[in-house]
Amino acid sequence: MRESTRLMLQKHGWRLDRFVHNYYYFLFYYPYVAILHKFVLLLKYLTWFKPIVPVGKMVFNRYHSKVLSAGDTGKIFSLNEDIRYISDENKKIVPYKYATKIIFQEPENIVVMDCPCKKSNNAPEEDINSCLAVGKSVSSFWLEHCKKYHPRKISQKEAMAIIEHFRKKKHITQAFFKVATGGSTGVICNCHPDTCVSLQATKFSGRISDQLSMTAKSGYSVVFDNEKCIQCRTCADVCGFEAMMFEDGQRIYNKELCMGCELCVENCPQNALSLYIDPDKPLPLDLDIVRASAANGV
Repeated sequence: MRESTRLMLQKHGWRLDRFVHNYYYFLFYYPYVAILHKFVLLLKYLTWFKPIVPVGKMVFNRYHSKVLSAGDTGKIFSLNEDIRYISDENKKIVPYKYATKIIFQEPENIVVMDCPCKKSNNAPEEDINSCLAVGKSVSSFWLEHCKKYHPRKISQKEAMAIIEHFRKKKHITQAFFKVATGGSTGVICNCHPDTCVSLQATKFSGRISDQLSMTAKSGYSVVFDNEKCIQCRTCADVCGFEAMMFEDGQRIYNKELCMGCELCVENCPQNALSLYIDPDKPLPLDLDIVRASAANGV
C-alpha cells in the first residue's frame, strides 16, 4: 500500500465507505466533477421544482466551499505548524451540517493540479492547472495517484504567486470542505464564476431556495471612503457577483450578493475600499480568529 493511501485510510478510520469514496473521488477527479456539473446544469432548469430542495440540501451539506479573502489566504500559505480544529464552533465559519473540520497537516507540503471544474467548463488551457492541495495527506495522494491531472509539488511562495496571478484575472480563492475528503479542508482553488461548478451551483440553487448553497461567504463586507472614491467603476468591473454596480452615475453596493472575496479592494486604484467583519455573515476563515476562539474555549 502506498504511503498516501495509508494516510487516507488512517484519516477515515472505521469509515471504510468514506475512504473508498475519497480514494475514487480523487482518482477520477475530472469525471466525478463533470457529473456534478451536469447535475448543476439540471438545477438551472428545475428552479421551479420545489421538491428538489431536500435532495439539494443532502448534496450541498456534503460538498461545499468557503470564500477566502486575500489576507486570510496568505495566513494559510505561510503556515509553519499543523492546524487541527474540530469543533461545532467551526460551523460559525463554515455554516453547514457536515464537513467543517479545519485541518492542515504538514502545510508546507503543497501540490498544484488540474482543476476539474475548469476542464468541465472548457476554461482556457492556461487556467486549468490551478487547484492547490495543502497538507501531506492530500498532496501526497495527488502526486502518487493523479499523474494524469499533472500534479507538481510547489513551495508556499510559488503557491501564493499562483493565487496572485489568478486573482489578477478575476478569480476568487476558495477552501473546499467535503465529507468525501474527511470532512476537512485541504484543497484550495482559484475559482472564476464562469467556470466554477460550486459557484454555479450556488447561483442556480438560490433561485430554488436560500437554504441551498455550496458556497459560504468569506465573512466580510465592503466599506467605502467616499472622499477617495472617484467612481472609476473598477470595483464593478472586477466583481463577479454583481454586488457592485453603477446606475445613473451612482454606485450601488448589494451586501447580500457580496461574497467578501476582496477583489474590489485589491483593484481599487484610489484605495477607497476596505473590508470589515460583517456580523450578519459567517465568521471569516482567519486562522488568528480560529486560534483565539480555540484558546478561549469558544
